[in-house]
Amino acid sequence: MTDTTQRFFVSYAGSDRAWAEWVGWQLKRAGYQVELDRWDWHTGDDFVQRMNLALDRADAMVALFSRDYFATERWTREEWSARVAVRGRLVPVAIEPLADDDIPALLAGRLRKDLHGLDETAATAALLEAVHGPNPPTGPVAFPGAASADLDAQPDPQRPRLPSSVGLPEVWNVRRRNPDFSGREAAMLQLRTGLVNGQQAVVQALHGMGGIGKTQIAVEYAHRFASQYDLVWWIDAEQADQLLVRYTELADRLGVAKSDASSEANAHALLQHLRTRHRWLLILDNAEQPDQIEPWLPEGPGHVLITSRNSDWHGIAHRSHLDVFTRTDSLAYFQARIPGITTEQADLLAQDLGDLPLALAQAAGVLRSGMTLDRYRQLLATNTARLLQESDVRDYPAPLAATVEIAVARLRGDGHSDATALLRLGAFLGPEPIPTVWLETARPSLTTILGDPDNPMWLHNALQHLSRFGLARTDFGTFQVHRLTQAILRTQTSSDLAAAVRDDVTTALTAINLGDPQSPADWPTWTSLTVHLTTPHVTTAIVDRPTLRPTLSKAVEFLLSSGQPRAAHDLSTALHQAWSGDLGLDHPDVLTCTQHLGHATASLGDYTKARSIIEDTFTRRRRVLGEDHPDTLQSANNLANTLGDLGERAEARRMQEDVLARRRRVLGEEHPDTLQSAGNLAYTLGTLGERAGARRMQEDVLARHRRVLGEDHPDTLTSAGNLASTLNALGEYAEARRMQEDVLARHRRVLGEDHPDTLTSVNNLAGTLGDLGERAEARRMQEDVLARRRRVLGEDHPDTLTSASNLAGTLNALGERAEARRMQEDALARRRRVLGEDHPDTLTSAGNLAGILSDLGEYAEARWMQEDVLARRRRVLGEDHPDTLTSAGNLAGMLGDLGERAEARRMQEDVLARHRRVLGEDHPDTLTCASNLAYTLSSLRRHLEAVELLKDVRARSLRTLGAKHPDTARATRNLAAVLIEAGRKYEAQQLTGRKPKREKRRFGRKRQ
Repeated sequence: MTDTTQRFFVSYAGSDRAWAEWVGWQLKRAGYQVELDRWDWHTGDDFVQRMNLALDRADAMVALFSRDYFATERWTREEWSARVAVRGRLVPVAIEPLADDDIPALLAGRLRKDLHGLDETAATAALLEAVHGPNPPTGPVAFPGAASADLDAQPDPQRPRLPSSVGLPEVWNVRRRNPDFSGREAAMLQLRTGLVNGQQAVVQALHGMGGIGKTQIAVEYAHRFASQYDLVWWIDAEQADQLLVRYTELADRLGVAKSDASSEANAHALLQHLRTRHRWLLILDNAEQPDQIEPWLPEGPGHVLITSRNSDWHGIAHRSHLDVFTRTDSLAYFQARIPGITTEQADLLAQDLGDLPLALAQAAGVLRSGMTLDRYRQLLATNTARLLQESDVRDYPAPLAATVEIAVARLRGDGHSDATALLRLGAFLGPEPIPTVWLETARPSLTTILGDPDNPMWLHNALQHLSRFGLARTDFGTFQVHRLTQAILRTQTSSDLAAAVRDDVTTALTAINLGDPQSPADWPTWTSLTVHLTTPHVTTAIVDRPTLRPTLSKAVEFLLSSGQPRAAHDLSTALHQAWSGDLGLDHPDVLTCTQHLGHATASLGDYTKARSIIEDTFTRRRRVLGEDHPDTLQSANNLANTLGDLGERAEARRMQEDVLARRRRVLGEEHPDTLQSAGNLAYTLGTLGERAGARRMQEDVLARHRRVLGEDHPDTLTSAGNLASTLNALGEYAEARRMQEDVLARHRRVLGEDHPDTLTSVNNLAGTLGDLGERAEARRMQEDVLARRRRVLGEDHPDTLTSASNLAGTLNALGERAEARRMQEDALARRRRVLGEDHPDTLTSAGNLAGILSDLGEYAEARWMQEDVLARRRRVLGEDHPDTLTSAGNLAGMLGDLGERAEARRMQEDVLARHRRVLGEDHPDTLTCASNLAYTLSSLRRHLEAVELLKDVRARSLRTLGAKHPDTARATRNLAAVLIEAGRKYEAQQLTGRKPKREKRRFGRKRQ
């Protein structure tokens, strides 16, 4: 008997879905539990999550081997590799002939069953034999042939057929299959699911703009699932009045037409015939008039697939909007057709083309003919319409430019002037969704839309027509025009009309109620605006409009606040270039723009260039506005911060103290700008090693921020994060962790996962977890934040380099020293290039690398590096700075390793005294220094002093860090070892039952 508790997951390539349905149906019929994505997963589900859950639940995975199954871009690779990795049962069945080279080496040696070339009875038997395994079942198993005969006696029209058991349907008129068809697996799955889920005639309307590939999908669907139908008939339905003629042709083919009857009568005869027939598919291609098509849609147990530009099939058909390619599909398309194109090149080209399939096909054709990619992209930017008129793509009826021109001509020809004007207005905005409220608000002042402004339905009617002709995508509260459609329309617009349309664009953008650019609650509105303002043709058109200057300045402010420094830099650069020439460098609007440009430049990590921009702005504002003007003080604040970023912390402190005093006098104690200055000064004090003073200020600033701005305001969260970091630096790890976890949760909720402030929170929490001994979790978080910072900020951004250096430190602590060395050497080289030799962050990487080299036994090189770092830190930071003390302690330890124990002891005693004075008796760094000194004393055979010192270290570690902390455990082991060396074995055994391995020291780590 079949073990009905066994659960199978069917893994297949999208092009083999008909096979997957047949295999799944046969397994269910045999009594097994089956999970198949089309049957069991819902639209909108997380694909990766569902796949992982399915693999976890399944007792075995049935893998349908084909050439497509092993294509590099398929998810199937993750499915079978995951199954092999966990040593779960993999049941391979081949559904087409495969050579050894077609199968990855990991699977090539596995026995598999061939289902291709067999009739249905034999294929079913082979499948069940593969599933049962080499041992026969303990009970009787029904003969598959007999079961098939029973099914044939009572045929089930819903039963999937064996794909290889039949050829094309007897009644068939679909054009040839496109051998270059690729991608669209999600759309194909949705289409197949929608068609097979109904019991009676299922009508599915696939709608979208011209060139999106609707007809291509319909052709591919017909061929891919041809085995599941007895009748597949293609009808060109663009001219609705010809539908009856096409129905008569099919009726004649089926033998139900009468030669002396009218087309209408024969069409009725066809519809009556289809009511009684199973397994038929009608494809109505380019059906644009739903009201004329609806009366002639067939009923009965079959499928109707409609392709249309028009989305208005509500109440007639199940609608599926077909969008452009995913970027992944676009990249795969180009890389399969353009030899040598890189992923980066393909990505840029796909972005230029808006991932539109027809445009991609045209571009591939031109590039294959010899044009360079750079030349094509240049022409695409300057001669869009002309370039898109060229096409030799066989599977599309017309090039994209002609497709757009035809649709626009029909729109005009039908007298839809408001829709035409709205389309033109949309062409001069960005390619992202356009909120309709903008146009509703600005309608009375728009000059290029000539319809009745008092008609409350004007916008609804206009959008309905644009959607009908596939010229715009409409959604709840927005509409969207594809970027290439926009470019073609702009090219076709006269200069006088274009000027009027740009005036209307300005009017619409000026009328928007945007809110506070620094408030996350208002960011959705600002996001919808800035995606248009940062589109090059929009920026060029509106940058010199005086009425939009305040909006544009606030847009840059929003981009900075929301963590988009690159977009802020690009927009502020364009504004500065335009405004400075017209208004002069000292104009208040230009100075505000320059302030934002300096801020954006610093946020991108180019501190030297930012300093130059900010110093110039500060100088001009002092002269034009005066010393105490709020704008002057903001420039002074920004300059002080940039000096701190450059490592000039003493001067940064001096400036911040001055700005804070002025802001308190001019603005008051609790003005947000005053609190900003107080927080910045406190942070700088911390970097200078004055952590107690920093803590006092940060606690005061945080309390005021909470009262003035609220718990979740970004400035409040920055204050809380800075205080938590100071607590960590003071050794109060548990409280630092609690605060950082709270700040991180709020940052994620308020700002999102990838905001730079959120990434800083993750980085800081990971560092604290490492200090608490939770290094595996610290590593996981640091790897994640490093990957995100590389993507968001770039490889060489100072914050990215901080993450890389921190991860290297954690890897070294976990014993992965070779990889830690590689990462730290790379971080050091980049920091030297980006920040300079003497920057505190560069010295941190150099010190950490020296520590890794010491742990690898390369003492000479480590000593040289530590001596250099110590000399530089003494000069840059001072003798008593905590980082300087870390370098001195590490160098002393290396001297001990090299046998220079007397000098090591002298240095360690000096460092310990300084640590106690600067950080306190109980600080973890102080305890590490004391432990290292004890190690040196023991090596000098001064066991009594070493024992007393280590007892004190252990007692303090137990009290401040807890018994489970690695530093406490290390102190215990080291104390036991010294007791043994001193001949006090009984006391040692009170601590541990075995001789411990003494560990020497840890090295410093820079953390934001």
